[in-house]
Amino acid sequence: MRKVSLLALSLVFLLSACAPNFQKQNEVVQTKEKEKGKAIIPKYNISDKYYRTILPFEPGEARGLVVSNINTRYDLNEFEMGLMRIAQNSFDTDKYYFREGREIKGTTVRQWLNRQYTDAQLKEKKMKAEENIGLNPVNSGTVEEPSSPIYLAHILEHDYLTKDDKGTVALGGVTIGLALNSYYYYKVPQGNGTIEKEMKISAAEMEKEGKKIAEEVVKRLRAMKDVSDVPITIALFEQQTKSSVVPGRFISYTTVDKGKSSLNGWENVDEKHYLFPSADAQNDHRDDQLAFLNFKQDVEEYFPNFNGVIGRGFYVGDQMQELNITIPIQFYGKTEGIGFSQYVTGLVMEHFPKYLSVSVSVTSVDGPEALIVKKANATEPFVYIYQ
Repeated sequence: MRKVSLLALSLVFLLSACAPNFQKQNEVVQTKEKEKGKAIIPKYNISDKYYRTILPFEPGEARGLVVSNINTRYDLNEFEMGLMRIAQNSFDTDKYYFREGREIKGTTVRQWLNRQYTDAQLKEKKMKAEENIGLNPVNSGTVEEPSSPIYLAHILEHDYLTKDDKGTVALGGVTIGLALNSYYYYKVPQGNGTIEKEMKISAAEMEKEGKKIAEEVVKRLRAMKDVSDVPITIALFEQQTKSSVVPGRFISYTTVDKGKSSLNGWENVDEKHYLFPSADAQNDHRDDQLAFLNFKQDVEEYFPNFNGVIGRGFYVGDQMQELNITIPIQFYGKTEGIGFSQYVTGLVMEHFPKYLSVSVSVTSVDGPEALIVKKANATEPFVYIYQ
């Protein structure tokens, strides 16, 4: 029997079952950081895909910059969550605790994202030589015709903490994500305003420059007192275009051993996102596209004039791991929404393989209506009907 529950009742259960109890469920520890004091480590982890987070939560030094420097919200989510996936190759979720980046200051991130400047440009900008620490190349051309693109769009730091026998937590490792542009967008004057132009960056050029930047970032990190001796993982992320409806991807990563400054060999990351339906999905994953189209067709039989089913698939290698489906639709009553959700739940179980994790979000102009989740190899889905 499929499990259907009201979200309101679920929330009541969660709140009553998981009410804070720091004595039984959480652990109070000492911090060995600059801001010495007490911190809390949650006893339970919701999934081995995630790290337990040190509390109270402290926002990263560069918080807010990522929103303005990353092209789309899809890139934003994948940049953060993908970096956490890569961290798991070096930092075990059972032994390390997560904290947003605190080592690279926000002002430093801003300076590193700049271009390098010539002496004349420094004088024009009224900058000091020691402020000339941008990681992007000098523009020896003009505003209208730049000599080179800006390769590095953003730097994201995640910190991983460890706990010793005395219950003291300290920095145990750092992961750095470098978001790279596949297209460089720049504004040029036109009339009384500006227009935006774009410069395509080849994949080979982007990766080459990204690896050069990574070496310099590691060198600078090793000059910081608290990062001088901890292991570092650094990963390259390829941003999608501003108009993309699927996120970019991490293309490679490397590690730096504890106390070392030289990078180990680069590892390729074989991950990619696809939109369903799409020409790319048809060309690269024909069988998955067919399964999605059959699902879409059956949904449309319920509402013949509706064709708004969109899917986003996440692949590792040639196999899809997750499929997230969005169905925006208008209902004329709550019972109709419940009936439709039950119907769609049956289609999910019928059309997609057991090994695949599938989530379906049913929405209307009034907001979310239902959430259907089928975990990999699960025999029954979970369905939440929003009130």
